[in-house]
Amino acid sequence: MDLEHKRAFGASVLLTCVIICGNVPHPVGAYQYNNRYAGDQVFRITLTNDTEVQALKKILGLIKVDFWQPISASLIHSNSTVDVHVKRNDIQHLHARLKLERIKFRMLIFDLQKEIEKQTGYPSSRKRRSESQYDYEVYHSLEEIQNWMFEMNRSHPELVTMLSLGKSYEGRQLYVLQLGKRNLPPKKSVWIDCGIHAREWIGPAFCQWFVKEALSSYKYDSVMTQLLNHLDFFIMPVFNVDGYRFSWNTDRFWRKTRSKNHKFHCRGVDANRNWKVKWGNVGASSHPCDDTYCGPFPESEPEVKAVAKFLRKHKKHMKAYISIHAYAQMLLYPYSYKYEPIPNFNCVESAAQSAVTALYSAYGVRYRYGPAATTLYVSSGSSIDWAYRNGIPYAFAFELRDTGHFGFLLPESLIKPTCTETLKAVKAIALGLLKKCNTDKNRFSYI
Repeated sequence: MDLEHKRAFGASVLLTCVIICGNVPHPVGAYQYNNRYAGDQVFRITLTNDTEVQALKKILGLIKVDFWQPISASLIHSNSTVDVHVKRNDIQHLHARLKLERIKFRMLIFDLQKEIEKQTGYPSSRKRRSESQYDYEVYHSLEEIQNWMFEMNRSHPELVTMLSLGKSYEGRQLYVLQLGKRNLPPKKSVWIDCGIHAREWIGPAFCQWFVKEALSSYKYDSVMTQLLNHLDFFIMPVFNVDGYRFSWNTDRFWRKTRSKNHKFHCRGVDANRNWKVKWGNVGASSHPCDDTYCGPFPESEPEVKAVAKFLRKHKKHMKAYISIHAYAQMLLYPYSYKYEPIPNFNCVESAAQSAVTALYSAYGVRYRYGPAATTLYVSSGSSIDWAYRNGIPYAFAFELRDTGHFGFLLPESLIKPTCTETLKAVKAIALGLLKKCNTDKNRFSYI
């Protein structure tokens, strides 16, 4: 740990006992959001031709909706589906317009409020959060996750080091756990971040699951032992700390950071459009009120800037970058901003294939995999493109379960199977870093 990390972390450690021993109170109505989503619905709209696409774009230009998949109207195309969250007062209007245009649709979620309460349980059942035994099969608030990070650091000093990369826009610490057997010289490293987009709660749940499994299976599982002996893992359970907290306390479907804009009342930047790689181009918005707003300049968000600074500093040893998102059941790799194969395509494609095969072996869940631009949609300023362009040869973004039935409201009952299968995929990628991948067309022939 360098001096600036030690100073930032040292002050925090003094508070560890107080924080761990205390129960974090939850605001009144935190789990029900004061009933704000009662009667809201999620539509899945199926488009078969360009005429329907244009008609739908016109309809959605008159009705304010929350895009779930894809993330904006500009990405709608024929022979695809569109998932949108519609406010209760707009449902009848949208329903009538779609019928008039003869556009096919169905309801994915009939009452969003009830689905939210199903996802996280009712307040009376949340007492399990304050028990001494940490429950990895429920979603946790930011405060609970950070307390857990302190505890992991305290109870596993031989394998865990806790770092602070800086502070968020609202002044919260950006904590990272470094996992691995301590030895010299420095080892190859793997970065894993979760929760770049606030509403994707399964991400932080997976990062915690990974740490739990890594620590509990070390010396018992031969693969995990090999990985921790030969690699360092840097795990950031909640990248977008301000947004994640806001998604718990105020708006369950908040996506962006929480930075203020001086010209508009809209807050936040899409932290996955804010990286300095083709910034502000296709697939990103320049309007502060949009969910894909790229920010006023690259790395304008302190969270993005802090992680980029850390990765640049450690890029000599950083061999893989993995970012966990939801939802779509996909494993994506560069490029996001253009339809062109990466120089080491064969090695990366092989790693992705191994990962989805390992994932499938758990429960038979199928993932699509391929370049982000062709497999999902085109976007600029993404973290995987930035990582790849800055010399990290393996850069992946997972889009975890599901394919839309629950969307961002994946029930807690599905945390365990989702994390179990994803762990298999991540282990497969990490294991590949210990092997040689050499083809004539690869820029990175040996890592």
